[in-house]
Amino acid sequence: MQAINPATGRLIREYPDHTDGDVEAKLTRAAATFVDWRARPLAERAARLHATAAVLRRDAEAHARLMTEEMGKPITQARAEVEKCAGACEYMADHAARFLAPEAVATDASESFVRFDPLGPVLAVMPWNFPFWQVFRFAAPALMAGNVGLLKHASNVPGCALRIEAIFREAGLPDGAFTTLLIASGRTAAIVGDVRVAAVTLTGSERAGMSVAAAAGGAIKKTVLELGGSDPFVVLDDARVDAALEAAVTARTQNAGQSCIAAKRFIVHARHYDRFVDGLASRLAACRIGDPMADDCEIGPLAREDLVDDLHDQVERSVQQGARLVTGGVRPEGPGYFYPPTLLADCVPGMAAFDEETFGPVAAVVRAGDEDEAIALANATVYGLGASLWTEPARGKALAARIEAGHVAVNGIVKSDARLPFGGVKRSGYGRELSRYGMLEFVNIKTVWIADPEIAGR
Repeated sequence: MQAINPATGRLIREYPDHTDGDVEAKLTRAAATFVDWRARPLAERAARLHATAAVLRRDAEAHARLMTEEMGKPITQARAEVEKCAGACEYMADHAARFLAPEAVATDASESFVRFDPLGPVLAVMPWNFPFWQVFRFAAPALMAGNVGLLKHASNVPGCALRIEAIFREAGLPDGAFTTLLIASGRTAAIVGDVRVAAVTLTGSERAGMSVAAAAGGAIKKTVLELGGSDPFVVLDDARVDAALEAAVTARTQNAGQSCIAAKRFIVHARHYDRFVDGLASRLAACRIGDPMADDCEIGPLAREDLVDDLHDQVERSVQQGARLVTGGVRPEGPGYFYPPTLLADCVPGMAAFDEETFGPVAAVVRAGDEDEAIALANATVYGLGASLWTEPARGKALAARIEAGHVAVNGIVKSDARLPFGGVKRSGYGRELSRYGMLEFVNIKTVWIADPEIAGR
């Protein structure tokens, strides 16, 4: 595996893949560690997760620089990602006892209740765009529930994968509680099918999700999938447009637009359409692009050169299909995998920028004549991850029920939060991460029914 700096295109370091023998030893160790880890008191597991948060914060700058070097996110955003991971560890540690507490149910038994037991080693297939957060939002609840983790990370962030394993080890988790597997994607299916792997979670592309889900289905194993998104950002006639415009820039350009829950389709009421197009175009054109290690950088490079190729192709096809290029859309010369913030106006269904997920700083603006058309356009996608509505709160609360997505933000941008469940519908996947709902995805929800022997013998 190669870690390549996307800001320069230069090789940082090569990492040898784990051999079949390495993987076998790691799976054996994980299975053995699970027996030990699940038996440890919740208070002890919580102490290890609090220690993990402390290690994350202590070396936050080193972790942030590693993320920026390997996948190009601006250093300020990388620092925030480290802090978010630490906060998730603390939240799960502090609330796991409540989330996992047995629930009494009155039946004809002397006593009956539901308990929540861990499943075993859980394989996580994770992407590069949030190389720490995607892992920790799975790992923190899974580990607190008593499972152990196996990480197959994206091949362009091997340093991050190994660093995360080291963080858990330094925090005092037993060897084998969290294990990184440096393997190519083609070797994943065999590990999914291994009898020692209890369940699988994946964040990534539709194609990757289908492949892993098929392998897991063949082995009858639980899966959670968080896949692509083409989130609508709906600006209705009563919206506060200036606030929506400021949020729109962050919603589209954070992490250079490389986020499943980034706003991608900006559906704007005709009353505000021209003003919104002009305002967003000027704000995007003013964004600072450059060295992601600089504190004033707002947009760094895309993570790989092929991603630039794909994104530019989507822009060109959209223009050919009738979209109006307002700003951006020209690939810069020089080193690195940069792409300028780009606005395509007058987009409609059938165009690449509307129908496909654009994984980069490209905003597609769509005109809507009224509320019903805006909601119909928002739902006119195979995806259903997140959505943002800009309107009066009471109206937004009512309209949220009509949006086909796993997360609806009213007068704010879509973002994950350890306190709330996160996941999608339609081709954005199934299952939930974070909150109590995420923790319960990887437990055995077990019924226990007990009768008094004297009563049972009558």
